[in-house]
Amino acid sequence: MNSEHFPEHPDEQPIKPPGTCLQAQALVIGAGSAIAGALIHELIHQHSVSGIVAVSRQSPEPAGLPQDTRDVPVSYLNCDYSADAISAVAGHINGAFSHVFICTGVLHNDHIKPEKRIEDIDAGQMAELLHINSILPALWLQALLPVLKNSPRCVLTVFSARVGSISDNHKGGWYSYRASKAALNMIVKTAAVEYARRAPGIKLLAFHPGTVDTLLSRPFQKNVAAEKLFTPEFVAQQLLTICAALPLDAEASYLDWAGEPINW
Repeated sequence: MNSEHFPEHPDEQPIKPPGTCLQAQALVIGAGSAIAGALIHELIHQHSVSGIVAVSRQSPEPAGLPQDTRDVPVSYLNCDYSADAISAVAGHINGAFSHVFICTGVLHNDHIKPEKRIEDIDAGQMAELLHINSILPALWLQALLPVLKNSPRCVLTVFSARVGSISDNHKGGWYSYRASKAALNMIVKTAAVEYARRAPGIKLLAFHPGTVDTLLSRPFQKNVAAEKLFTPEFVAQQLLTICAALPLDAEASYLDWAGEPINW
């Protein structure tokens, strides 16, 4: 496995895995996350790509990777997600891609918590969430267009969330996270229009993985039924199956883990 560095600045049954594979590369951005690691595992297990490029802030090599990955080589690139570093990564990679996964995002950390009341809104925290959840994916969409324009068929998945739906907001709260994911959805929807003209082989997908048993969701799992708390492996399998079935229709799709549409 190669590693390179860039500048510092449920009750439902799983969908049957896809029966056909596209032999092109996969790009996994935010490869240090649990779901991204599961995607890398599944791509290697299925031998559904010719190689994987995994991008993360730090060495993203997930534990327990198959020992022999010669049939599906994995290259690891470190990126600090500054605009210059994103551009450098995009300039480094080439060839045809069948899958791109932008798995970056944040709901909470040691100084950010989802707002329960409007009084909890903090300008600095909101700006940070908008930067991570909306602006960084937009920079990747910008940088990757020249890379992907010659790929004959590629699904570019951006991890969104159901709470980014404006029409499906019935509970309120979580102002910054909702706003950042709604902005992300608009970016994906808008980029799909331009990609359709300039990179017609690319399908854009805003994906809601459901509640996954990761550090991101752990503080909010107590009211989630056991059958609705998914493993990263389950979500990875679902997502790859969904990607295999998506048409190149020149439009963005907004789907959940079961492949069901979500209202924008």
